Amino acid sequence: MFQYISFRAGMATLISLLITITFGKSLINLLQKKQVGESIRDLGLAGQMEKKGTPTMGGLIIIAAIVIPTLLFAKLENIYVILLLITTIVLGVIGFIDDYIKVFKKNKEGLAGKFKVFGQILVGLIVGTTLYFSDEVVIREFQESGDNTEEVVQAREYTDFKSTTTTIPFVKNNELDYSKLNPTNIDWVTAGIYVLIVIFFVTAISNGANITDGIDGLAAGTSAIIGLTLAIFAYISGNAIFSDYLNVMFIPNSGELVIFCTAFVGACVGFLWYNSFPAQVFMGDTGSLSLGGAIAVLALVLRKELLIPVLCGIFVIENLSVIMQVSYFKYTKKKYGEGRRIFKMSPLHHHYQKSEIPEAKIVTRFWIVGILLAIMTLATLKLR
Repeated sequence: MFQYISFRAGMATLISLLITITFGKSLINLLQKKQVGESIRDLGLAGQMEKKGTPTMGGLIIIAAIVIPTLLFAKLENIYVILLLITTIVLGVIGFIDDYIKVFKKNKEGLAGKFKVFGQILVGLIVGTTLYFSDEVVIREFQESGDNTEEVVQAREYTDFKSTTTTIPFVKNNELDYSKLNPTNIDWVTAGIYVLIVIFFVTAISNGANITDGIDGLAAGTSAIIGLTLAIFAYISGNAIFSDYLNVMFIPNSGELVIFCTAFVGACVGFLWYNSFPAQVFMGDTGSLSLGGAIAVLALVLRKELLIPVLCGIFVIENLSVIMQVSYFKYTKKKYGEGRRIFKMSPLHHHYQKSEIPEAKIVTRFWIVGILLAIMTLATLKLR
């Protein structure tokens, strides 16, 4: 049974759910005992001050619920699984340090932004250099055949080769080779371009998840939707039959990422048991940074990072709302002597709170938008 990805994926989901639901309450009690409560700045939002003292650092249980099932059921020699585990743990540690400073040092600013960014760049550097230089990271092309039955596809001769090719959504010839962005054709220049692209995605999406984690259940629910979508892509990309039928890039050994993805989804859904409105625990930066980083690396490994603006649209919009608000405020202050705002408050979910929409309704609507974006992302398999 353990030879089948479907069985191991199901077990990873089950164990992940059991870890979060069973040990989540114990963690909440421990955090309350240690007085690890969220410090709240009064922003004038409805129901905000009632959350003061709610335990934070709940991301510890998310990380445990991702890492433990992955260690139990995934093939640990798989380079992609190793990269995902490193990303989850390293960014989780950075988030934990940030939460620790906020809670125990009573410093609301937490870890200095430059140290957070340094950690994200470090993760991006590790992932980018590994994906570029490792001989285990390859694309497989099968020889063409008129017969596409299962037996013929599996028996075909194939060629494995190194490539920086990725997938462009919604276009017919949907592949882009990052090496084409290098006019010099010098290998180390191509490597530098690729690593910078990886760093950008890791930093942007981990920060996007961090910003989205502002109201009960929003980041966890959105991440679960994204994780499930990436699990489908991982299964297709790692399966010779389905990738051939759908004309998707076949990435050997990427099917093993289904185990990580299902553990990821189980951790997010299980965490919602305690994090849905009204939240009994917050994930803190410990959880949000690791979730965002893992999503970015999954997309990069599966050569689907250009789908991130669609699939991770909630994270992207939340990020953009902050950038737009701050930029417009500074621009109008310089031009008119008085700062003006586009939104009532940023990130975007706070704008809707200021519009007196109940928090639970905002989260549910964001989830619905997230599901629609996930369906659009899956539609790119056929819509070109």
